[in-house]
Amino acid sequence: MCSYKRLYLSAVFSLFFVVTCLSVPPAPSALTTLQGKQGGTIVYGLVDGATAPAMAMARILRNVQNSYGEKPQVGRVFRVRGTNSDAVFFTVTNHAGGNVPVAGMLIASETGPKAVEAAMVSDTAARFSSTMNPLLSQLFGVWHPAGVAPAPSGKASGQPGAGGGVTLPPMHPVSVPDGTATVSLPDGWNLGPRSGGGSAVVTGPQGEGITLNMYLMVQDPRAPDYQRQIRMGIKPLPSIHIFTPYNPNLTAAFPDIYLRMQTAAGLGSAPPKIDSIKPVEGTQGQCVDATGQVNLGDKGMKEFRELMCGTPPYQNGVYEYKITYYWLPPGATNRQRAISDAIMANYQVDQQRIDAQAAPYIKMLNDHTQALMAMTQQQIAYSQQRTNATLARAQQTGAEHDAQNEAWRRGDDIHSRQSHSFSNYILDQTVVQDNNMYGNGTIGHGTLWNSEADALVKANPNRFEYVPTQNYWRGTDYVP
Repeated sequence: MCSYKRLYLSAVFSLFFVVTCLSVPPAPSALTTLQGKQGGTIVYGLVDGATAPAMAMARILRNVQNSYGEKPQVGRVFRVRGTNSDAVFFTVTNHAGGNVPVAGMLIASETGPKAVEAAMVSDTAARFSSTMNPLLSQLFGVWHPAGVAPAPSGKASGQPGAGGGVTLPPMHPVSVPDGTATVSLPDGWNLGPRSGGGSAVVTGPQGEGITLNMYLMVQDPRAPDYQRQIRMGIKPLPSIHIFTPYNPNLTAAFPDIYLRMQTAAGLGSAPPKIDSIKPVEGTQGQCVDATGQVNLGDKGMKEFRELMCGTPPYQNGVYEYKITYYWLPPGATNRQRAISDAIMANYQVDQQRIDAQAAPYIKMLNDHTQALMAMTQQQIAYSQQRTNATLARAQQTGAEHDAQNEAWRRGDDIHSRQSHSFSNYILDQTVVQDNNMYGNGTIGHGTLWNSEADALVKANPNRFEYVPTQNYWRGTDYVP
């Protein structure tokens, strides 16, 4: 059941990594740490042992991970305007400091043979959009490595790779109507009426549009469980948006998924023109960062940037994509791109409220699952009747033939169990038994990802337990 629940619970998906000022990670000995005059934190200096900017960034981010208890999530690396330095935005939750979301920017530049200096500015996620420029101005007042210089008037680079200096306007926090998320917006930008449930739609004053933390449910029609459902007359889940075979290479699958999503939303069937698509590290499955243009029918041509993360298929062949993207009108400026990126970076959700809202959907899914199990049991019973009839006829041919038949059946059953057990091992899955599945003492089995299974068993060992191979349920845990 746990894997099904994941289909309906929204999770924060940020474009950039976050670093907080509330609990600053201990800096390597060569780095200097300063407090920002208007809040936030500055860290800068020579990174010991780093011979390239990427190595310097990795060392600092690893230090953040060790201090905060979470691996940071990074955006796209870009070249700082007018310099030979590389930079990247990042986000992370400071678990050691009270689970505070934080945001920051990391800059690195080679200053000599096998010598790299780096700097990091950071603040809480709610404040970073307003304190980033003052932090950079203060940084460049004391840090002057070769090849690194501030943009004019202390401006930060805007859209990665755009090559223009951009100063972000003041931004103020706004909550979605149901209180499940907050986002900081500049004046003139507003939440759309479809915001809620952990997702949001934002509109800008010049035709900009941003969709935050939406999910796309996809059914792989080749999945054996799904094909069995169709044969048994069970309709697909009502939350399925599109049907297409699963492609584990999200970079290759993105154009097709994007077009199917666009067509399902009634926004025309013109294929998107992809300018760039890059894999990025994400919190869930594969993630890609894509840019390009698309003709949205009545809405006309749009420039887009989309962050998409995909999961592997669950047991019934359903998989999902978490998507955050913006649409900008033709001729969009670096300022529009930078503001859109900043809005996507500071989006935060209230997971407790989302869980409460998801409860009705989970009940619906449980009811659907119970109906499927009931029909599956009927199918198993019918198959067993046919098997018994076959065995009865076989017994008439003699005890020896019957014994050979039984030996073959047992061997095939054992082989099926062991094969499925090995398949679970390859896929990092585990069969778990729920000793109180519906609150009435009913015992149920389910195949979960190892991390989910471990979390359930550790959290409630009296209710949940691992199922050894020899105790697999035929037709539920494996198909002979």
